Amino acid sequence: SGYVIIISVLNSSVAPPDRDKPGLKDAAIGLLNLIPIALLIFIVLGSIYSGLATPSEAAAVGVVATLVMIILTGQFTRDVFFGTLVSAVQTSCMIAVILIAAAFLSTAMGFLHVPQDVAKAIGAMNLSPYALIVILAVFYVLLGMFLEGISITVMSLPITLPLILAAGFDPIWFGIFLVIMVELAQITPPIGFNLFIIQGLTGTPIMKIAVAATPFFVLMCIGVVLLTVFPEIALWLPNTLFDK
Repeated sequence: SGYVIIISVLNSSVAPPDRDKPGLKDAAIGLLNLIPIALLIFIVLGSIYSGLATPSEAAAVGVVATLVMIILTGQFTRDVFFGTLVSAVQTSCMIAVILIAAAFLSTAMGFLHVPQDVAKAIGAMNLSPYALIVILAVFYVLLGMFLEGISITVMSLPITLPLILAAGFDPIWFGIFLVIMVELAQITPPIGFNLFIIQGLTGTPIMKIAVAATPFFVLMCIGVVLLTVFPEIALWLPNTLFDK
């Protein structure tokens, strides 16, 4: 957020155009228009946290709730419905093709034991704790160029977690570190997994997306360094909750 604010201040052309300052009436109307969105978020998250729906099922709940809201507000038309349906199918098919290709690659690498062999080789180096973290960070970034997050986690965690525990790191800290590294790997220029999804959604050339993603990649790297140097960033809240 800070990066976006700074860039917007330094280069106003990347920010949305200025608008007239809204009056009290406009602000009130804007707040009222946010009520359906807030209600939709409450319904989706509420269905998950209440146990009524899994995250996947909550997506369907969100679709039904949105459809009901559109009907109640009088915005439902046949053109809107079929236009939205076609757009959703196109996006879903595009993402599905990418996921299928990633699944084939993940399966091939799984049969070849590439992630497992590399992780075992890292373990055989007998590295110092912080050297181990650096090597694992590079390892996950490289994997993220070819695999999606779930495959990375499932194939590598059974080997990397014992290494981390033997090095004296907290497993909760490593879980947060792993999530951040997997997400960082997905936007690694120029062939991060998520970059191709953005390209499919926007039609923007992949190299332009990669250049735009580079500052966020660097910022996440800085965040990983801070998380490693100051592990309490990740551990303070869990330790407070469990009175460690």
